[in-house]
Amino acid sequence: MSVLSAAAFVAPRLTPDQREVLHAVLWMDHPSRLHLSESLGFSKSKLTSLVGMLLDEALIEEGEVQPSSGGRRALGLRLNQALGVVVGIDLGATHAQVSLSDLTTRQLCSAYVPVKVERGPGPVLAKIVPLIDDLLAGQGLSRGQVLGLGMGVPGPVEFETGLLISPPLMPNWEGFHLQAYFADLFAAPLAVDNDVNLMALGELHHARRQALGAAHTPGAVRSRWPGQENIIVVKMGTGIGAGIIMRGEVFRGADGAAGDIGHISVDASGPRCSCGNVGCLEALAGAPSIVREARAAAEQGQSPMLSALLEADPAAFSTREVALAARQGDPVANDILQLAGTRVGQVIAGLINFMNPSQVLLSGGVAQVGPLLLASVRQSVYARSLPLSTRKLRIDYAALGVQAALRGATVLAIERALLAEVKA
Repeated sequence: MSVLSAAAFVAPRLTPDQREVLHAVLWMDHPSRLHLSESLGFSKSKLTSLVGMLLDEALIEEGEVQPSSGGRRALGLRLNQALGVVVGIDLGATHAQVSLSDLTTRQLCSAYVPVKVERGPGPVLAKIVPLIDDLLAGQGLSRGQVLGLGMGVPGPVEFETGLLISPPLMPNWEGFHLQAYFADLFAAPLAVDNDVNLMALGELHHARRQALGAAHTPGAVRSRWPGQENIIVVKMGTGIGAGIIMRGEVFRGADGAAGDIGHISVDASGPRCSCGNVGCLEALAGAPSIVREARAAAEQGQSPMLSALLEADPAAFSTREVALAARQGDPVANDILQLAGTRVGQVIAGLINFMNPSQVLLSGGVAQVGPLLLASVRQSVYARSLPLSTRKLRIDYAALGVQAALRGATVLAIERALLAEVKA
């Protein structure tokens, strides 16, 4: 892959129309000029002029030949691959994933490393930064060829500044300035967001690429997307959160705290949560709660199967073992997962009655334990939501699964680097 040094790259001052075209090229799959013209509502002459300016600025380039619609086959447009690569970082409570992608968002390589996020930024970033360097070296690249970085974190983020504000799972990160930290290491800008917002962004980008790439038929970039305008992506892992797509945009709220459903109280007499309140959804249905209940059942002899799995490797006992027991018909494991799904569905039902989305997509490690959890979420939602709100509702697994946040981080990084203002 031929990549120039991106270290000195400065995002050009773009007109609103140029920004609109550049944004559309990112969100579409190698669109033709005709496709862009019809999608954006620009005349052919205006679109041709705008594309010419972006080609002259070396921001876009001509790429693959598109399927014929009856006439001469058109060349597709894409972001200029020589501008650099993009780093995506998905930081979770117990792991970090890092990826390198080109400017079509195609992932070149990725790596995974276990971390303990509660230990603070020093020990965690000391694992992430060398991982980035290793991935770059494997592609024959250097830090200077990174155009942008995007990072998702499992806590509330003040989106404009990238500061973490009182993150319950990350108490030692309070006020830590990730953008300033990475600015000392990379000439490229870092965009930071809550991890589940990036999951929602990644799922939206994937869905739109699939819709356009499959048929290559004209359609609006940000509107008239049946089923893709209002979506909730729910991450179920150590923490629980919701990424909200409203009217085709990531909805972050006034300060970036929207969607923190893990700290909605579902049981006033429940256990104390890491945030300091009691009975939060996260404290009752997050991975630590599921494992804690399963371990207690195993130790008390309520489930011979869970007891055997715990004795086999106490240190490795996790939601995977609970899922394994459930798939083999263990009633105690089934009850634990069903109760977790019911509690999550209880909160989602409130969101559905308020927002009326077309889709609810589940992601995260806990969501992958098996169909029983998905079924219990669905049952709980349909039992508690208004019939009109669920008449066309789809509740399913997220298409990208654990890769969604990396895709979202990639898209966010490209927009921050090239568009100078971030659009979701």
